Amino acid sequence: MKSSLHMLAISMMLVAPPLMAQEMKPKPAGDAVPMMIIDRPSFVKMTSSSNEFEILSSKLVGQKTNNERIKQIADMIIADHTKAGKKLEETLAEKDAAPPSPIQLLPKHKKMLDQLQSAEGKDFEVLYVDVQTQAHMEAVALFRTYAGSGEDQSLVGFAKETLPRLETHLAHVIMLIDEL
Repeated sequence: MKSSLHMLAISMMLVAPPLMAQEMKPKPAGDAVPMMIIDRPSFVKMTSSSNEFEILSSKLVGQKTNNERIKQIADMIIADHTKAGKKLEETLAEKDAAPPSPIQLLPKHKKMLDQLQSAEGKDFEVLYVDVQTQAHMEAVALFRTYAGSGEDQSLVGFAKETLPRLETHLAHVIMLIDEL
């Protein structure tokens, strides 16, 4: 199972399919490279939910496992996503806008969080690594898409600035797959 999950994670990183295709639109004809775009409200909504999910799910680690490696990565995720959430707020404030408050988790994030809350021990560890892998693959795809085709240049800058940390998180959670 570990190796198949590991291979799935790597293959998904390489192809990184667009997220929530119903909220994404094809770029107008005439561009040499077909690409998906996502509108500003959808990017903010998905980013806010993903960010909150990654923080809340990582906070569960301190309560549910003694695995020091998972705790280290969870602490990094909490710190970086807290910083990213503040940066998103600042970026939106420059435009006299604000992220949704309180942040509402998308149904898929709520479901994954509920599953984590009910898991214990080794089951929790495996599930945590799985959902963090999924969440970070989706976040990387979302941020890459917006960085390449976003309509709000200040949010494009935010996406470009945040993307390397998301890729780092993804690499770390993928390494955890082999350790479990």
